[in-house]
Amino acid sequence: MIATVQIGQQLYQTALTGGIDLSLPLIAGPDSVNCFYAPMVEYEPVRMGSFVGSVQEGGVVNFFNVRLNPHGNGTHTECVGHIAAERFVIRECLADVHFRAKLVSIYPQRMEDGDRVVTADQVREIIAPGEVEALLIRTLPNVPEKQQQQYSGTNPPYLAPEALEWMVHCGIRHLLVDIPSVDREEDEGKLAAHKAFWQYPSSEIRRDCTITELFYAPNEVKDGYYLLTIQIAAFDLDASPSRPILFPLELA
Repeated sequence: MIATVQIGQQLYQTALTGGIDLSLPLIAGPDSVNCFYAPMVEYEPVRMGSFVGSVQEGGVVNFFNVRLNPHGNGTHTECVGHIAAERFVIRECLADVHFRAKLVSIYPQRMEDGDRVVTADQVREIIAPGEVEALLIRTLPNVPEKQQQQYSGTNPPYLAPEALEWMVHCGIRHLLVDIPSVDREEDEGKLAAHKAFWQYPSSEIRRDCTITELFYAPNEVKDGYYLLTIQIAAFDLDASPSRPILFPLELA
């Protein structure tokens, strides 16, 4: 199946097969990416009397309980419910799943205090008003170790709130980053970047906008325009493990 996508005045085409999966797998134990001191992912077969939900252990089916924290384990997509007192859930906020998108690679700037920050000036250079609906930021250096990184207590790179304000001005409704959070790991609860993106609290809360964190795009995936699909589970929570998929575009 071939889809046609318009970005600006230019038409592109893409095959809706062979997409590029940017999600990190939820592997049990320490081999899965982890942040904010979240418990490791766990899979455990159900045990009831003589029943065991593991074929390897003699059961007739695999029937596992799963323990995970969407924000701390693997690629996830979150809505304004992550920071709001009001109830917002991801399955209602992410109504559409296909978006015109742009992937960009950025070296976070080293600040005087040692923090590594994607600044507003950097973002103004790579996205313009009305250009696309979704922006994917790949931080550099882009090393394979990101796929198993244990981020807790390491003060990872983050985004300046002013960078998010520019994205809002440009009409970005879905932001994807390959770091644990758009905000600093320890920020005294300010969450300024999250609040800037969702315009919370205000009378103009961006309830249909999302932030996806901890994606991974290998270096062979080039910067540029794509069709993006964001797949989630229908969790009745503010966030869900997710599977962002890029479909390369060619001039129509």
